[in-house]
Amino acid sequence: MSDFDFSRFDDEMDLDGLLSDIENAENGEGGNGDFKEVPLGDYEVSIDKLELGVSKSKKPMLTCWFKILNGDYKNSRLFMNQVIEQGFQIHIANEFLRSLDSGLDVKFKTYKQYEQLVMDVAEAIGTLEYAVKYGETSKGFKTFEITDVFETE
Repeated sequence: MSDFDFSRFDDEMDLDGLLSDIENAENGEGGNGDFKEVPLGDYEVSIDKLELGVSKSKKPMLTCWFKILNGDYKNSRLFMNQVIEQGFQIHIANEFLRSLDSGLDVKFKTYKQYEQLVMDVAEAIGTLEYAVKYGETSKGFKTFEITDVFETE
């Protein structure tokens, strides 16, 4: 038995909603039952979520959720998660944020400052859509390259 007190989740979570979600998923409704893996390739996307968060291993991480706008995978999501605890990782995150064409000066100074910067970028790109090249490195890490930016109304 674990030393962790899991009963705290009983107080923090909407258990009735969770039980309903489980039942719906078991019946093939509202779950990931019809989820299709998105293949590597080029997609037109919007950004649903852009934030600085924490990984499962408690490391600072830039997270971006892309929503595919058309084609066979319309409404599917691509998920970018970049840990940012080493210089080269922050460089990758900075280059990605710059590619979003927010008009903001993207520089890392402190994690608190970076958190605010990421929120500012997310707000500044609200009307933009992107062409993204979804790829993979030789080591199996997913890559996301913004190849074009589109203004929407």
